[in-house]
This record gives sequence, structure tokens and C-alpha cells, in this order.
Amino acid sequence: MNFIEELRARGLFQAASDEAVLAEALGAGAVTGYIGFDPTAASLHVGSLFQILLLLRLQRAGHRPIALVGGATGLIGDPSGKSDERAMLSPERLAENLSGIRGQLSKYLDFDGGATGAVLVDNAEWLGSIGLLEFLRDIGKHFSVNAMVQRDSVRNRLEQREHGISYTEFSYMLLQSYDVLALHDRFGCRLQLGGSDQWGNIVSGVDLVRRLRNTEVFGLTTPLLTRSDGKKFGKSEAGNVWLDPALTSPYEFYQFWLNASDDDVERYLLALTLEPIDGVAAAVGEHRAEPAKRIAQRLLAASLTRFVHGADALASAQRTTDLLFQGGDLRALAADELAAAFKSAPNHALAKASLGTPEAGFVKVLADAGLFKSRSEARTFVGQGGASINGVAVSDVQRVLTLDDLLPGGFIALRKGRKSWHVVRVTDG
Repeated sequence: MNFIEELRARGLFQAASDEAVLAEALGAGAVTGYIGFDPTAASLHVGSLFQILLLLRLQRAGHRPIALVGGATGLIGDPSGKSDERAMLSPERLAENLSGIRGQLSKYLDFDGGATGAVLVDNAEWLGSIGLLEFLRDIGKHFSVNAMVQRDSVRNRLEQREHGISYTEFSYMLLQSYDVLALHDRFGCRLQLGGSDQWGNIVSGVDLVRRLRNTEVFGLTTPLLTRSDGKKFGKSEAGNVWLDPALTSPYEFYQFWLNASDDDVERYLLALTLEPIDGVAAAVGEHRAEPAKRIAQRLLAASLTRFVHGADALASAQRTTDLLFQGGDLRALAADELAAAFKSAPNHALAKASLGTPEAGFVKVLADAGLFKSRSEARTFVGQGGASINGVAVSDVQRVLTLDDLLPGGFIALRKGRKSWHVVRVTDG
């Protein structure tokens, strides 16, 4: 399939300016297209995967992708799809964010050169040097305020906020349009890609290039990727899910996708992975036949963890998941795997001096942890083999926690049943 055909087949095509001419251009040879990345943090998050995969699909279809990092526009903030104005970034924070994002993007796209070699640029290269009077004279005069206030990104802000929109944000459309012009002049870029909320900005750039260069460039938008429950895509209960393993561990990343809802998993597989479309259909069919096995979610989690973090990190995440939820001795895990697995687990402290004494009795500690309402309830459960220490079932009601039970990281993991974990942090106090 060509680029547009693949987007349609995956449910990723929303609209295009002059689609017939664009399709003809894409079929005639390599077309250069770009997507902008907003440097609001030092790491991209899972919401950025949609854009990264879009550029990668473009490259794999025989075209050249440009990843534009908004070093200049990041100082202002795009109002599209936002209900509040973004906080201004300091130059120092912006430089830190740009460095982190550049490093991540270089992992996913092929920058080896040639007709389809990816390009990474910062729009501060041209926006940072143009003077205000020059910009207003040469660019601003081509924009109608009447037309700008009708754009969804502006009109929605005017309707949603008591104080409307600042001139700073209002000018964002001009700056993004100038990006299209600069990329056309420097790299022969003819295609701007973005979400459907970017349509107004995109067609403004298309119009500017047509006016100033008397040539046709194109815009193409994709549907916004949202969760079926209406919540913002890309967040867990703990907040953003980052691509940086130091912010979101590969295990947490894997778990995020493994826990995708049945209503979302097919859309995520089509939009966010490189899995073949027929392979996705097969996995979804198997999942519907036996939902408890979560076959589609496992494919999603494996495909994305491998893509973002590599095969070794995927193997680690799968090993940790199997031990935590299928059973097994946690001593098989490394210290960093254990730390990631129990990062958010409920916990309480126990003095190291108590280990080996009645104060560290297994039944007592289970009750103290709140896993059971009373020691008698805990004793009954332990006697039936329903509780474990570090993943190993213990049925001895006289069992006492000892130094030998300490896992790397200085804690002991208790479990009630199959899923209720609790961490005992062993302290010197």
C-alpha cells in the first residue's frame, strides 16, 4: 500500500488539502514531509508515538521525514486543543528539553541520508533571527484577522476562556505557517502532517507558501487518538507515560499497554505499532474468542516496548510480569527490575532488629500491613497456602521473616492471593 492507503486502512486519515494532487505527488517520487514536536518536557511521552510512527510510515513508504523541534514556538505554545495558556519556558529549560527530545527522535527514524534520510531541525534557526518589523511586513500582511478568529484553535479558546486568547498565542498560527515556508525553501518540504486539531494552522501554511512561492504544498491530518472512556490518551493513574526509561521504566511502560481496555486495543495496535494489518486483525479475533488471555494487549505491549526500549528491556518486563502475576521466586529478578515492579506498591516499615523475632512473624506482619482484618484471618489464609513471601507460597503459620528474606533493595514482598502485593521496607531504625 502507498502512504495514504495505509493511513486509511489503519483509520489514520482525516483530511488532506487537494488529496488527488497529493496522492499523485506521493506516487511520482520521494516527497518531504514534516511534523512538529513541542518541547514542553525533556522527554517525549506515549502521545508522541503517534507522530513518530506517522513519520516512520512516511519514510517506509519511500519519502523523507522531517522532525521539527519547536525551539522557537515552544517559547510561546500552541493553543490548538488547549483550554489554558501554557506556562512560558525559560531558555535554559527549553535547551534541556530540546536536547532530550533530539536524542529520542534519533532512535526511531533513519538519519543515514539519501532521498529518504530523515532530517531533524529546530525552528529557532529561522524564527530566532527574523526581526519583528520584517516578519510583520513580509508575513503578517498575508493573514486576515477575520479568517484567523474563525479557526477552531482560536475560536474554541475565545469561547472557553473568560479572558479569551493572548496575542502571544494568537500569533502562533503565523509562526507555524512560516515554518512551512522555511522548510519548503530549505528542504523542498511539500507536506505538513498533524492531528485534526491542527487543520487551521496547516491550511494557513499551505496558503502562505502558495502566495509567496506560487507553488503547491499540502497538508494532511489524522484523527485525534483518544481513549474510549473520554480521558486523555497517554496518561496513567500516575500521570504521563514517558519514553525516557528513567521517568517510566520499561516494566511500567509494558504494563501501561498490557492494561489497555478491550475497546481501545485494536485502535492502538493499528495506530501505534508497525504490526501488519492482517496480523492485528488475527490477534484481535483471537482476543475476542478468549478475552481472558489478553492476546491483543500482549501483542500491543510487546510491540511497543520492543520499539521504544529494545528487545532486552522487553524480555525483562515480560519476565517481571510473569513472576509477579503467574508466580515464582522474585529472587530471579535484578535489583532494578524489583525496584520498577514495586515502585507504587503499598508499603510499611519494619526495623531490621525485629527480623527473626516474634515482631516479624509472618501472620503478624500480614495483619499489620492491612492485607487482612485480623491475625486470625491471616493465620487461616496462610495455613491454606494463600499467602507468599517474595513470590513463594508459605503455609507455616509460625514462619518469621528473617534477614535471608531480604530482596536486593532492602525490602520483602508479601502477597495475598494472586494480585495483592505489599512491601515491607526494612529500616535500620
